[in-house]
Formats: sequence, C-alpha cells, structure tokens
Amino acid sequence: MSRPLRRRQGQSMRRPPRAPAGNRCRRGRSQRGEERGRRIREQSVDQHLPEMDQTETLLEFKEDVALTEKMRLRASSLQRSGQKRQDGERLLLPHEAVYRLDFGQRQLSFLRWDVSLSGSGRVTVTGVSQHWTPDLTHLMTRQLLEPVGTFWRAAERPDLPDLQCPEADVQEFGERIAELAKVRRVMYFLFAFKDGAEPSRLRCSLAFATR
Repeated sequence: MSRPLRRRQGQSMRRPPRAPAGNRCRRGRSQRGEERGRRIREQSVDQHLPEMDQTETLLEFKEDVALTEKMRLRASSLQRSGQKRQDGERLLLPHEAVYRLDFGQRQLSFLRWDVSLSGSGRVTVTGVSQHWTPDLTHLMTRQLLEPVGTFWRAAERPDLPDLQCPEADVQEFGERIAELAKVRRVMYFLFAFKDGAEPSRLRCSLAFATR
C-alpha cells in the first residue's frame, strides 16, 4: 500500500507553468534564421566591396643589367674554355636580355599588356618559373614557361599604330604571371629582340587590378 505524499507547510504541489514546447522551437528557429540571414547579407556586402575598391596598377618590365651580364659571361666562358654547358642548361643568346618584374602586392588580377615599340621588329617575352634562383643555380630549359608573349610590327608597315600579337596566348600569359605573383616578389623574363627591334625602342608594362 503506497504511502501518501506529505506536503510541507507553505509548499505547493503545483509546478510552475511551462511555455509550450512548440512555441520555444519556433522561436529558436526564428532567431537562428534571422542570424543566418544577417550573416548572408554581411557576406554578400563583403564580396562586393573589393570590386568597388579595385584600382589599376601598371608594372613596367625593367632590364636586370647585372644578371644579363652574368649570364653573358657564363656563355662566353664556356665558349672560350671549350666546356659543355650543364645538361638542360639554357644559355643567354646574343639577342636576348634578362628583364624583371617586381611585385609590390600579392593580390593582382591581370587586365592587359601595354607594349610600345618604335619602328618595326619582333619582341618575344618568355617567363621563368618561380624555381629559378639566379644567385644559386643556372637557368634550365625546363624552367621556361609557356605560352610566351610575342609582339611585332612588320617592316612593310612601320607606321602602324598597334603591334600585332597572338591575343589568346598573351592573355593566358598575363593571367599566369598574376598567379605567380601570389608566391613571388620578383619574376624574371627573357626578352628576345629580332627583326630590327632594340631595347631602347621598347616600353613594356602589365596592367593589373589591385585591391
């Protein structure tokens, strides 16, 4: 036989009323929904802000005179001594020079090439991968990037205002440079001058969008 529950004096056996469970769940979902919506709106705003803050930066290729001379000495030394170059080594040719591009920022988006050449001639720009450290290693053929950038003006039409170029290749090349800028502070290039083109008559730059 069960014993009756005893109630202390002043103590009520009734429990305080609780809000219906369904209302609590709906209220929680509503709050979480509002927070999630607010986060989505903030992310959407953040994604659009960089586009509004983009500015254009023009980076000009500069000849690395010291490095060009170093590579010329390497080629002439091998020729005088009769030694063979290292297997796979890329020697600098007489009509070539080493140029460099210094990146002050890492977040670059390629826009276009700005190339100016007085008179006629052909200029070929070949990029060197990020694995080349000129102070420690020789330049190897496998470190040359593709595609290359080629710009020319025919001798028959030296008065043409615009240079000719393979647009798809130079576009891809520019985008590749922008990608490498994320992991390099400086990038090297081989500039080849042919058909009468000379370094003194060339101005070459890359336009990037920066944040």
